[in-house]
Amino acid sequence: MFYDTSAFKKPLEGTRDDRYHAVVVLVPAESKRLIAKGTVRVPEIERVMKDGWFIISRGITPAYVLEEIVGEAEPKQNYTAGIITQGRLGTIVPEDQVGPWVFKDGKLVDVPAPEALGQMEAKDVSIKGANAVDPHGNIGVFAGDGAGGTVGGIWGTLTARGAHWIAPVSLERLIPDVIDAHFHAGNHLWDLTMGQAAGFMPVVTAKVVTEIQALEILTGVTAVHIASGGVGGSEGAVMLALEGDKETVTAAFELCESIKGEPEITEARIQPYVREPQNAPKR
Repeated sequence: MFYDTSAFKKPLEGTRDDRYHAVVVLVPAESKRLIAKGTVRVPEIERVMKDGWFIISRGITPAYVLEEIVGEAEPKQNYTAGIITQGRLGTIVPEDQVGPWVFKDGKLVDVPAPEALGQMEAKDVSIKGANAVDPHGNIGVFAGDGAGGTVGGIWGTLTARGAHWIAPVSLERLIPDVIDAHFHAGNHLWDLTMGQAAGFMPVVTAKVVTEIQALEILTGVTAVHIASGGVGGSEGAVMLALEGDKETVTAAFELCESIKGEPEITEARIQPYVREPQNAPKR
C-alpha cells in the first residue's frame, strides 16, 4: 500500500481553476534523493530513530536514505547485491557489496541484521526498496537467491510481528500488476536471461513512499503522476503535476529545483554475463 499522507496534505480549496499549478520533471537520481528526504520524515522512522530497531537493507534507493541520516554514502552503486545496469540484470561482485545497516535508538551499531531482525517488535522499522510498484501499492523485488534473498529473510518476521516495512521506490518502476508479474517470473523458470536469473517476490504489506508521498509529506502539496520517460539523459524521468495554494506549490517546486543535478549512479563491477542461467534445472 502507498504510505497514507492524509495527515500531511493541505486541503484543496475551491475548484481546480482557483488553485496554483506547476509541473516538475525528476530524473532517476533526483527522484531517489527526493524519496529519501521524504522517507526519513515518515513518523514511524522518526520515532524508531529515538527508540527501537531500524534496519536499512541493501539497495540503491535505501543508500540515499542512509545518506540522509549519516551523511555521504559513496559509492552508492555498491550498496546493493542485485542491480540492473549495462542493460542487463546483474550482481555486484561480492567483494564490492556493502550493507545492510542496523540502527538502535538512532545510533548505527555493529549488530548483524539477522540478529537485529530477531529482536524487532511491532514498532520497529525495516527499509527495503523494490524493482517494481503497481497502482495498488504492491511492490515486486527481484531475488537471484533461490530462497528469496533479502525478502525471503525478512518478510516472515516483519509480517508475523506487525513491524513496519517501508519501501522507498520511484514511479519510474511503475508496472501494471505486481501479482500478475510474479506468475511470469522465477529464477528456475528462465531458459535465457540478459544477465543474472532472478525470481520476482511480490510484497503486499509494505508501506510505499514514491515521489508523490515524499512531496506530500515534505510540503503538503497534492502531486499527481502525469508522464514518464525522456531521452538524452532524461530516460526514466518522472513528471508530476503539483496543485494547491501558491505558497505550498511554490515550496514543492523549489524543493524539486534544489535537487536538480543530483549525480547519477556510475557503473558498478558486476559478475560476468550469463546467457543461460546456471542455477536452473535443464529441460
